[in-house]
Amino acid sequence: MASTPAYLMRWNEAMTPLPEASPRGTSPTVRSLLVPVIGGYLLGSVPVAVLVGRAHGFDPRSVGDRNPGFWNVMQRVGGRSAAPVFAGDLLKGTAAGLLGRAAGGSRPGRLGTVTGSGVLPVYAAVGAAMAGHAWPLFAGRKGGRCVLTFVGGFAVICPPAFGLGLGLLAATGVGGRSFARGARVAVFSLPALQLLFAPAKQVAGTGALMSLIGLRFGQAALAGRAARRGSDRRGGRRARRG
Repeated sequence: MASTPAYLMRWNEAMTPLPEASPRGTSPTVRSLLVPVIGGYLLGSVPVAVLVGRAHGFDPRSVGDRNPGFWNVMQRVGGRSAAPVFAGDLLKGTAAGLLGRAAGGSRPGRLGTVTGSGVLPVYAAVGAAMAGHAWPLFAGRKGGRCVLTFVGGFAVICPPAFGLGLGLLAATGVGGRSFARGARVAVFSLPALQLLFAPAKQVAGTGALMSLIGLRFGQAALAGRAARRGSDRRGGRRARRG
């Protein structure tokens, strides 16, 4: 059988269309991460607790435990008035997770869990929202501990584990007569519950997100210790002067 002439092979190569270049030289993978990271950070940066606090005449970053979050605001104005903080911080994580899922372009897996190409964009978006809540662009980089933002994002990452967490919150909260205790048990049980529906690699990613919460609590503890030391020193100087 006769081989194809060389000039025809060169013609075919010349006529083969080149792969379409991505806009502005970015690959689809980079775009699928860039959009959720930027969008997630901006969503997380909305200082809901600060806005609600100012509407009631105070800044939560300067009262109580100085944490601009639901608990600190609730202790000042009550649960009903602080409800927008609870909902707002939760929805920041949820909106970021949905943005990541849309950017990843993958369909939800079994029971709505994030799978395939959507995993990395969703985790990146939720992590960025948590970072935005912790170091908000719109509030002088002085933010909160991002627990509710994480929980809202986790609702997109693994809905069935989130649902089981709500059940655990109800059971432990009612049984122990403490919503705060039930919330802690439920939040820290989420990775174990996720193992029922997702591979260990994704659970490790959830652990990485939760490490940011631990970092923020650690930073708050160090800041509180430094403030107490400063107060003790000022008190000692006043006593010597007296």
